[in-house]
Amino acid sequence: MSSPSRPRRMTGIGRVLVVVYAILALGATGRSVVQIIERFHHAPLAFTLSGLSALVYILATLALIFSASRVWYRIAWVAIGFELVGVLSIGTLSVVRPDLFPEATVWSFYGMGYVFIPLVLPFLGLWWLFAHRPVAASTAEPAVAS
Repeated sequence: MSSPSRPRRMTGIGRVLVVVYAILALGATGRSVVQIIERFHHAPLAFTLSGLSALVYILATLALIFSASRVWYRIAWVAIGFELVGVLSIGTLSVVRPDLFPEATVWSFYGMGYVFIPLVLPFLGLWWLFAHRPVAASTAEPAVAS
């Protein structure tokens, strides 16, 4: 039973985040598979990073779904933190050294090909995780006075 003072985890913004992460996971996976199969030799770094971003989005989606568990909550922090570092570093690298990215990845140019959602999403995900920490088992149920 959930505590009346804590909102349910998978409602409202939490549910929207999971849906957006799932859509990005599907999009990034589809894009990277096609890129790697059809023209990996043309941009191996970019296409490998597309595959990596797909794996990160899949992991983040699962971790957000199961984040009521302390283990999955920690995995969500790691996955979304990695996503943030990835989009900022790959985004910056693609601006500074566009020759390394002859074709776009999900995170190149800060996710411009995805309307900058990859840039904004990890900030929202980390905020949501901070605001919705899992409740410890010992504090999940209010004490009943005898």
